[in-house]
Amino acid sequence: MEWLAAYDYGMAREILQRGVALIYLIAFISTLNQFRALAGERGLLPVPRLLGGPGARRPSIFSRIGYSDRKLVAVCAAGCAISGVLVVGLPQAGPPWLPLFAFLALWGLYMSIVNVGQVFYGFGWEMLLLEAGFTVGLLGSRQVPPPLTILLLIAWLVFRLEFGAGMIKWRGDPAWRNLTAMYYHHQTQPMPGPFSRRAHLAPRWWHRCEAAGNHGAQLAIPFLLFAPQPLASIAAGIIIATQLWLVATGNFAWLNWITIVLAFCRVSDPVLRRLIPWLPPESSARAEAPIWWTVIVLIGTLLLAVLSVPALRNLFSSDQRMNAAFNRWQLGNAYGAFGSVTRERIEVVIEGTEDESPGEATWLEYGFKGKPGDVSKRPRQFAPYHLRLDWMMWFLPLGSLNQRWFHALLVRLLEADARTLALLGHDPFSGRKPRFIRVLTYRYRFATDAQRRDTGAQWVRDRRQLEFGPLGLQ
Repeated sequence: MEWLAAYDYGMAREILQRGVALIYLIAFISTLNQFRALAGERGLLPVPRLLGGPGARRPSIFSRIGYSDRKLVAVCAAGCAISGVLVVGLPQAGPPWLPLFAFLALWGLYMSIVNVGQVFYGFGWEMLLLEAGFTVGLLGSRQVPPPLTILLLIAWLVFRLEFGAGMIKWRGDPAWRNLTAMYYHHQTQPMPGPFSRRAHLAPRWWHRCEAAGNHGAQLAIPFLLFAPQPLASIAAGIIIATQLWLVATGNFAWLNWITIVLAFCRVSDPVLRRLIPWLPPESSARAEAPIWWTVIVLIGTLLLAVLSVPALRNLFSSDQRMNAAFNRWQLGNAYGAFGSVTRERIEVVIEGTEDESPGEATWLEYGFKGKPGDVSKRPRQFAPYHLRLDWMMWFLPLGSLNQRWFHALLVRLLEADARTLALLGHDPFSGRKPRFIRVLTYRYRFATDAQRRDTGAQWVRDRRQLEFGPLGLQ
């Protein structure tokens, strides 16, 4: 079984397992901070109501034991503890089955949350994290060499992620084909970052280069992940570099960070030691995998290969699906993002007043942590942390404001619910109940350099429109 041992990828295994575990830790902390307000017992979309209806079909521990906020906290605490010891590297020092057991536990615990999280957990990076956790567990511990087949399956995961995103763009919005998509992207993306305004104001020739570079990085480079070294390491390096540019110019939760981590599956130890000379030298002793572990790895390889066949067909289908799971375990998924680019940024703004007469009231605006609101406020960097409510607010004007969770949010604001207010960046009433609230929309654009010098504003907003309100609890 010598062909199965990838001795030159010990450092890659460390990066893969510790990196994925760190993202799990962030995901559990994000859930601990936000889930109860979003989908808890008194959340915007309560899980108990879901479990009592036809929507509770996918695997979740809460389907077995029932849901309560205390049980949610226990699941998150267990997830944080397991992911924490994996980040430190303790299970990786034990027998090969120990990291696998730990990652399977993370996969099961987080899948239990995702499968009851409803729209707040309907993002592609949720299933990506689940699939990544299941797969890197099969890399085993330091007592056995990294299995080549699992490293190639992780490369196949990166291929599906990158090539799927490239194909969905090429088949979708013509702005990607004529290289104008980046004229809009930095300004209209779901959650801009501190550098997004500067990136948007770059010259158009640069934006065309960005779009062309994106096509190359997503449609051509992923094939080189399966080439011999050093081509595979070069391809991984290009993917990592493009993802770092996305990190610098936006907030996409952990999507870019987990892609960076997974791309290290094709960076060999000799290449890493040339790039980082102070890494520890390679050990002369080479461990051998016992037969029972080899059998587990080959069974896992076969399982993941079979489960990803529908995703392979999807990549070359004229009706390509984006961020789709083909089985209830969310393994072998299809990925993709930004098949179309929004040309204008429409923001939903919620205002409240304590005055008795809404017609003559002074209206004060609620502020969100990451979503643009106050035009003078510079966007902040939050990724890889995921602000779920802020992301859902971005989707609202792209569809209908008549969403059940949004109506529930307005009621919680009228009630001055403490957990809901904790999701916001600014409560203009300092915990007091407003008498009325109303919902408006504006068009937002990044301020030009001249406008920034004149007003100090990061954004310019116009096209003010009252969507509905004033609304009171009665």
